[in-house]
Amino acid sequence: MRPSSIDISELRLTARTIYDAAVARAHPSGCLPQHLPPAPERGRLILLAAGKAAGSMTALAEAHYLEGGLPPERLTGHAVARHGYTAPTRLIPMVAAGHPVPDEGSVASAGRALELAASATADDLVLVLLSGGGSANWVAPAGQLTLAEKRAVTKALLRSGAPIGEMNIVRKRLSRIKGGRLALAAAPARLLTLAISDVPGDDPAAIASGPTVPDPSTMADARAIVARYGLDLPPAARALIDDDANETPKPGHPAFANSTFRIIARPADALAAARAAAEAAGYEVIDLGADLEGEAREVAAAHADMARRLKAEGRRAAILSGGELTVTLRGSGRGGPSQEYALALAIALGGEAGIVALAGDTDGTDGGGGEATDPAGAVIDPQTLTRAAAIGLDPARSLADNDSTGFFEALGDLLQPGPTLTNVNDCRVILIEP
Repeated sequence: MRPSSIDISELRLTARTIYDAAVARAHPSGCLPQHLPPAPERGRLILLAAGKAAGSMTALAEAHYLEGGLPPERLTGHAVARHGYTAPTRLIPMVAAGHPVPDEGSVASAGRALELAASATADDLVLVLLSGGGSANWVAPAGQLTLAEKRAVTKALLRSGAPIGEMNIVRKRLSRIKGGRLALAAAPARLLTLAISDVPGDDPAAIASGPTVPDPSTMADARAIVARYGLDLPPAARALIDDDANETPKPGHPAFANSTFRIIARPADALAAARAAAEAAGYEVIDLGADLEGEAREVAAAHADMARRLKAEGRRAAILSGGELTVTLRGSGRGGPSQEYALALAIALGGEAGIVALAGDTDGTDGGGGEATDPAGAVIDPQTLTRAAAIGLDPARSLADNDSTGFFEALGDLLQPGPTLTNVNDCRVILIEP
């Protein structure tokens, strides 16, 4: 039933409820157990996990096998998640590493994963649990590349505005673990990868840079991306990208003969849960899909136009979208794609009555300084610009400086759920009350 009057605080709460439904659908507790395979009859179960969901995935898998009777001496492995995203485990070592910029923990964890994979025999099962963030958590610099140089390349890619898929194509050429190279190490053991997708299109080669699957991209692709964004690479990185002998393994390579890859949660699954929550709240849902890409401020402007049209038509609607937006850094402020989208949306809406929006990353953090305490996104309402003006905030100036965090922090409108221990990209909700 349509409300007789618009309660902005209630709309904000509804938007948060829709976001929470999306996050809950993607949590490993609801999607991992049913996909866990039987333990090997004779050999070891080697569990390797990386990414923002690695903590929750490892804890669930470990409990499943130990409580199912697998002798502890037949379970080994290593797990790594970004700082603040680890979880208590019984047996499998769980460590923290940097994200989005790798650190020493990333290098040590990748080295241990490669070592364990290489030790696998035909009697063993290598179970790889992957989620978004794995690209930064597993870093094994190739050739003469150092960690400091790898970090510099990562920062340059983040500043460039390149989509995550293009970033990963470059990173695969600089690694001994990405782009199918973990599968090379594990062959000929049986290999099963269970993944939570955080990439548009759910391409296995893009999730955590595809360490266990063939890589369809080429050295020529990587060189074109470097040229397109004018990336100034260190000499060691340039040497790797210029060397065709450094190419990644392709489909049909024998290393993948005994390997299976399965996606257990997708951005589309989370968006479906958001849709159900919005419909339960009485909204007509306009589903823009789970794979949106583009510059955050440009997408926000288009969504503002759509929201105004729906309101003018008298429709009580919820515009939902997922995917991963990008930010081309021009200023020196703090923020991330979800917060920048929210700020640009507020500016484009201009205080339009009856429209409330939330934009947040389902992993619980959005850009920022790489800390687990970073915000996930922000919430806007018709009073956002008025409240900002009252305390001397200039939204246009904040947007120009890429300082969406500073803007929403001053207003108390940051979305801060904390680490969710999963990751299926962003969830954006625009609620329209005509």
